[in-house]
Amino acid sequence: MSTTVQSNETAPNVEKLIPKLSKGERTVTSLPHGGNLFLEHDVPSLLIYRYNPNETATKRLVRGGASYLIIGTQEFEYYKKFIQDLTALMAAKFGSFIIVEIFTGSQTSKEFVIKGPSHKLPVSLKVLKDELLKIKSRQYNVHLDVSIEQTKERQFSDEKPLLDILAIKECGATLIGLEVPPVYRDEQGTIYPVYFRDFKVQFIKAIQRAVFEFVRVQTTSSLANYNALGKRTIHEEVFKIDRQLTQIETSYQFLLLVAPVNIQALRSQFFESHFKKLDRYHYRLLPVDPDILKRKLYNLRIDEIDDPAISYLFDEKREEIDHELTMLKERGSKNFFHSSIRLYKGLDKNVLAEAELILQNINEDHEKEKHEHITSLQFGELAKKEFEYFRGQDANFGCKVHIRDDVNVMMVSKGELYLPSDYTMSKKGAKALIQHEIGTHALTYYNGTQQPLTQMASGLANYDALQEGIAVLSEYLCGGLSGNRLRILAGRVVAGEALLNGADFHQMFFKLYSQYDFTKERAFNITSRMFQGGGFLKDIIYLKGLVRLRNYLTDGGELQPLLRGKFALKHVNVIQDLSDRGLVIPPKLSPRYLEHKNFNKRINKLKKGLPLSKMI
Repeated sequence: MSTTVQSNETAPNVEKLIPKLSKGERTVTSLPHGGNLFLEHDVPSLLIYRYNPNETATKRLVRGGASYLIIGTQEFEYYKKFIQDLTALMAAKFGSFIIVEIFTGSQTSKEFVIKGPSHKLPVSLKVLKDELLKIKSRQYNVHLDVSIEQTKERQFSDEKPLLDILAIKECGATLIGLEVPPVYRDEQGTIYPVYFRDFKVQFIKAIQRAVFEFVRVQTTSSLANYNALGKRTIHEEVFKIDRQLTQIETSYQFLLLVAPVNIQALRSQFFESHFKKLDRYHYRLLPVDPDILKRKLYNLRIDEIDDPAISYLFDEKREEIDHELTMLKERGSKNFFHSSIRLYKGLDKNVLAEAELILQNINEDHEKEKHEHITSLQFGELAKKEFEYFRGQDANFGCKVHIRDDVNVMMVSKGELYLPSDYTMSKKGAKALIQHEIGTHALTYYNGTQQPLTQMASGLANYDALQEGIAVLSEYLCGGLSGNRLRILAGRVVAGEALLNGADFHQMFFKLYSQYDFTKERAFNITSRMFQGGGFLKDIIYLKGLVRLRNYLTDGGELQPLLRGKFALKHVNVIQDLSDRGLVIPPKLSPRYLEHKNFNKRINKLKKGLPLSKMI
């Protein structure tokens, strides 16, 4: 809840603007003489900035806080009285209240100056100093320093004091002055956008951590951690940018457009020619113009988003979409392969080592090929039963099965299941794939659609590895992960290494077929997927994601919070930040495997560092 007020008062009246401090609500109001107040009712802190039309960057720093007051350029006495009354109101509610007034230092300044009662707030001010020192500087040839001044004067230069120190002490509040060196702009006031973005993220975190130490010790507030001091609401313009990012990404289906349409014919030709002949891959016509989409992409005003966390997420997502659009233009060329390396971050040595251990310790079970198989139609019926399980948790859940001749792999796209018409699998494999495709990919897509940000459904940047890691883990947790399946994931990794080392199609195929004893069908499937587009490293992320997920769980991470949408492990702290601020909600749907009788036994083994080769 929020209250938005357009105030025309000529005298301050805090009680009229805020008749009651209500938990979870906020007051957003313009004030006379050019001021603006954004106040979270359950946050006992306030950032203040005296508006300077020639210094917009510092204003943007202040607006990154949960609660802030921008003071107009006239009627200073009005604001003194307003701040005094607001301070009394908040201090009465929480037992104490902290105000941080932000000032802009001189153009040549390279030092943060903190003015406050260091003898009374030693922890808060030390935290503030330590966190400010973490702001990136050396790589930008900026050398920042921080000093703390124990003084009763909390303002800087010739600024008039906003609050009388004795008066603020009487109502139990505290005022800190913070001078910020404007190293993020040049002498003409032009902002360095890349550096400013990094600066803003760490600056806001420093303020939040320091203020939380005060709030935790000095107030009755129930805020659980410093993340709760972030912004609790998102401006409609941010939602608009979020929707535009999603619209651009969903205007094309990247994986479908990279997949060849003639894979069945290629397979038949390759086998009938005794592994000698292979025609060119053919691809679908592009339904979009990548250059036009890029133009739209970079017209988005992401750099103007005040919330550091969301600005960071959107900026890296824009970069990822840019990479994908470039790759669509490069299909069938060597440049596609180089772009693929950049998109999927290459191959980690520890992942390759895990793959080789799997292939050394698990033999290909050729007898399983003789077991009873089910068709894509039968698998589609199993998928529909899983859809009904989800509808039992949320009646709004909906998903369709598409069985097509022009699809070479099973996949979930935008929550929909796509199956190759000639796809077959064992019954045990089907159980595992249901949890992989429906219990993970369709589930996290739907959970993501319930979040305020649409990017949680379409996927934050680099989300693929965690998604596939969870999906493979789900196969293990439901008891469906087989040795052959694990070998396929390991085979994709050694195939990726071969691709990186310059192997051609035939060399990679025979490496898998002869050296690692894959069946000719599996060796072809792994190889053909690796060469689609011109060289596609996506398949290495299955094992990469599983290795990283196991390590995450071993270090004490929890599985269920990862099901709130599609994001990467590197985003866990950011997602928790947004969750603490009410901007990310718990998952609506839970997968069936959480109810499996052996779930706790299996997950605990993994948390103890179970080798991947022992997961079968």
